[in-house]
Order: sequence, then C-alpha cells, then structure tokens
Amino acid sequence: MTQTAIPCTVMRGGTSKGLYFLARDLPADAAQRDAVLLAAMGSPDERQIDGMGGAHPLTSKVAIVSPSSRDDADVDYLFLQVVVDKAEVSDSQNCGNLLAGIGPFAIEQGLVKATGEVTSVRIHMINTASIAVAAIQTPGGEPRYDGEARIDGVPGTAAPIPIDFLDVAGSSCGALLPTGNAVDVVGGVEVTCIDNGMPVVVMRAADLGATGYESPETLEADAALKARVEAIRLAAGPLMNLGDVTKKTVPKMCLAAPPQQGGAICTRNFIPHRVHEAIGVFGAVSVATACVVPGSVLDGMARVTDPSNIEVEHPTGFFTVAMDAEVVGGEVKVRRSALLRTARKLMRGEVYVPAAVWDGK
Repeated sequence: MTQTAIPCTVMRGGTSKGLYFLARDLPADAAQRDAVLLAAMGSPDERQIDGMGGAHPLTSKVAIVSPSSRDDADVDYLFLQVVVDKAEVSDSQNCGNLLAGIGPFAIEQGLVKATGEVTSVRIHMINTASIAVAAIQTPGGEPRYDGEARIDGVPGTAAPIPIDFLDVAGSSCGALLPTGNAVDVVGGVEVTCIDNGMPVVVMRAADLGATGYESPETLEADAALKARVEAIRLAAGPLMNLGDVTKKTVPKMCLAAPPQQGGAICTRNFIPHRVHEAIGVFGAVSVATACVVPGSVLDGMARVTDPSNIEVEHPTGFFTVAMDAEVVGGEVKVRRSALLRTARKLMRGEVYVPAAVWDGK
C-alpha cells in the first residue's frame, strides 16, 4: 500500500470549510498528526493542488473531535489551522465557524445521543479550555441540515444552530483586556487589544490611512498597509501575553470605521495575512465587545442601539452577536455571548495521504 486511508468528513461550518476527524483515526503524536494534516490539505502550496485544501485560510481548517475529558462537556473539539503556503499547523486559536459543525458531526459519529427535536451539545474547546453549547435540530434522531436560517457570507438557507459561549472572555490572553488598558499606542497607532474568545487588535481604519470600506482585494493589494498592520501585530502579541506571534495566526487585526448599513460598526479583518471576506465568529464577538468597552478605540465611533444584539458589519453583510454584558466600575463584565451559525455536511469518506507520511499504524 502506497497510501493510507483515513476516515474523514468534509463540512461547511459557518463561513468556513474544513476536514472533520475523530481523534482516534489520527496519530496520537502531534508532530506526526500535523504531517498527516499537511499532506491531507496539500500544504505547503499556494494552490493546495495535491490535497483537499481550497487555497485559502478559510478552507484549510481541521476539526478533531473526541469524547470529552471534562465532566461538564459531551465532546472535546481541537481546532487546527493548516497554513496554505507553509508547512505549519497552528493550534493557537479557536474557530467558531467550524464549531458549528461539531454538534452534527458528534451526533452522526455516535459520540452524542440525540434527545428529541433539538439536542443540546456541550463542546469543550480545547484550544482555549472553554465551553460552547450548540443547539442542533434532530428530528427523527438525526441532525437536520435544511432550514430557513440565513447567515451572511453563505448562499441559501440551512437549519439554525444557535451557539452560546459561557466562559470565553480572556480565554487566550488571560483577561478580556490583556494589557489592562482600553487603549494602547502600538507603532504610533491607538489600538484596543481584546480577547472575548479571539485575540483581536482593533484599530481605526482612518489612523492607518484607510477608509475601512475597501474591498478585501483592495486591502490585500496594499503592500504598505499590510506591512504596517503586520508590524503592529508583531508588537502587540507580547503585550497580549501571546509571546512571539511571528508564526502564530493570532492576534487577528481589525480595521474599524463608522457603520454604513445600520449596524454598530464596520470592519475589515486581517486573519492575519489575508483579508477575511466576512469576519470570524470569535473575531466578531471580540469586536462587538470592544464596542461597549468604555474608552476603547470604538468608543464614540460605534453606534450601539441595543447592547443585547450588536450587529458587526463586514464585506459581505452583518454578523449579529447577542451579548449579556455590564459595565461595572468602568470595566466590562461579560456574562454571556451567543450567535447563530449554520452548517452542512458536504462529503463523508476517506482522505488519502502517502504511506511514507503515515502508514496508519
């Protein structure tokens, strides 16, 4: 045998797409596991032509699922970002988009038993040691994928998957505001460093000579702007307790501008070296939280009419974040964050990797 077959499911989760594996079907050794995932995706290669990757960070993602190691969760979910053009696999962040597919995948794989018309799945997100609760429609004991829920960035409609985040504030950086400040000056630019599920550096687009309304293609073509954003990111990483972030996919970088479409804030997001066509799930949660932080760079710019539902504008629409937060003594206390996603199973079968990478034993 010159190739090894590995059971795998391809799913769209939110506005991303990735490979879903059971942990037991992959090597236990992390280095060998990463080598397998690079081969499965076809990295490093900007086209990922020899693998399943879609030549973009949003389609080069992996979810690894197993029975939970925690008493307060049903399953464990490890997210891995497979870098497209480098031989790198990163576990330095969560992915709230692929998270949307974890519940249906876990039910179909027999890790969670359906409990009626709707099944609640408690998911331990290994990357940040936090819990998410997804409500999966399960008529007849099987996950339902068709429905009337619509999310911006995905054509058509699907079954709604509401997700509650119970304890994600500071999950990567140790605090909601990891520097202890609502505003810091990094590289001569005022920024707000925030972590409510995803480390994000929020900046006013105008402070970097941009409008914040540019298309992702226009921003990606601006080499000088990208270099400046990356310099700020590298300097902000240690300030956010993330250490050297040269080879990490966090923090994400957000250019913000006044809303144009009736939302709370308009965003353009670097993830971190490509510009997102929308905005990541946890990135949206962190940016929405920055909208209500007194003294943040968004204070006075954001137009929050309903703090319990904050709409974040992005290049392909809106992302609505439901929040239960309170300002106490000038500090924001986040009790709950929630949002709506959808998912769809695209393919189930086996992905093949060269036996020279892993023989399956």
